Amino acid sequence: MNTSDFNFIFLGQSVLKYQAPLDIYNTINHIYETKYPELKPANKQLVGKIEKEHSLFFNGEDSPKMTKHNHLPNNVLQWFEQKMRHYLQWNQINNFNMRLNSVWVNQMFEHEYNPVHVHQGTLFTGLSSVMILKLPESYGVEYSSADQPQNGRLQILGSASGHFAHVDYQPNIKERDFFIFPYDMRHCVYPFNGPGTRRTLACNCDVEYDPIRNRGVS
Repeated sequence: MNTSDFNFIFLGQSVLKYQAPLDIYNTINHIYETKYPELKPANKQLVGKIEKEHSLFFNGEDSPKMTKHNHLPNNVLQWFEQKMRHYLQWNQINNFNMRLNSVWVNQMFEHEYNPVHVHQGTLFTGLSSVMILKLPESYGVEYSSADQPQNGRLQILGSASGHFAHVDYQPNIKERDFFIFPYDMRHCVYPFNGPGTRRTLACNCDVEYDPIRNRGVS
């Protein structure tokens, strides 16, 4: 098929996938495992049906739910900022201000899950993310439709609903995968069966920008 007269135009929100460098990945896991007794529980400000949700960084407004703190070194925070900035530049967003808001870890065990939800920081506009830190050897028995596995899956839901639209994304995740997407993009994690741990990190970054001035940028 001749594609010389073909171009790709995307109208909608993007999910960008990166791979975390080994040193970043190892540093985060090491901090979580060695400083676990010091980490603040984050359950009060999260919707997950997960017992172990703990914060590594918070730079939002102090509240009864959470106060400012930081357990992450500068190189890790700078890496998150670089990837968030790359997402905005790749999507041709101009004249923006951004600030990391929060970073936390969800450690899931059998039957725990994250229902469909969106994120926010100090602002309603911004970027969220998921980094895969640890996975169980198996997600357990699929009780039906084993050829279409759902156990333990991350699902990101787009807002497009027209004909021929791809409305959801279920990647075959592996450790060190890092996904960035907008705050208002719905997503969820399904439960798994059996032993093992599913550990992921989420990072929120507030983004202030003018959507009118960015309209029609090519």
